[in-house]
Amino acid sequence: MKKQRIFIACDTTSVKKIKKIIKETQNSKLSFGYKFGLQFLNSVNGRKFISNLKNKITFGDYKLADIPNTCMSAIKSVRDLKLNYITIHISSGFKALKAAKKVSGKTKLIGVTILTSLDEKSLKEIGFEKSVKELVLHQARLASKAKLDAIVCSPHEIKIVKKVFKKEIITPGIRLPGDSKGDQKRVMTPKQAFQNGATALVMGRSLTGNIKKNIQKLIRELN
Repeated sequence: MKKQRIFIACDTTSVKKIKKIIKETQNSKLSFGYKFGLQFLNSVNGRKFISNLKNKITFGDYKLADIPNTCMSAIKSVRDLKLNYITIHISSGFKALKAAKKVSGKTKLIGVTILTSLDEKSLKEIGFEKSVKELVLHQARLASKAKLDAIVCSPHEIKIVKKVFKKEIITPGIRLPGDSKGDQKRVMTPKQAFQNGATALVMGRSLTGNIKKNIQKLIRELN
């Protein structure tokens, strides 16, 4: 049976902590990848560390959101890191998505939908009139049209995304049973997310607080 993939959110600027996360996630029952957010990517030693990281699945969570030429240039500027995945906000627009995909090469381009920290009230504050699900469905269609390789969406939107997007669906907003939601609004447990059709999960604080203990808890949850 194919191993279930978990991307660990490496939300720190400490190379020492990242090394500890990688060491403690070498597990035969799950496939782990490493998601590096802006906090680490913009740190003094972040780029150097990633460039020297071998035989690991790497996810550069840049969340690009800019004009087409800038998105293209940004992707070109990190080619040397040989990242497996890079994120771009679908709200950047169709032309930017196409331009980014054109230069992404072997790196899979992930379209980011509505952030899991937002809910209906938050969207109205920004100025959106559509519901979360309506917006995510619209964005998923755009991602499919732009031939993106994957989508990031909350576990609550997986089923509607699957109707129009047939590639990888990566879901953040994942909490082990009993965990606090933290700053996330639209959350589910790992088991629920995989049952809904996620191809991979993103997990941070639910695992990194006590990695070895929490991985065993995660394995029990998924069995």
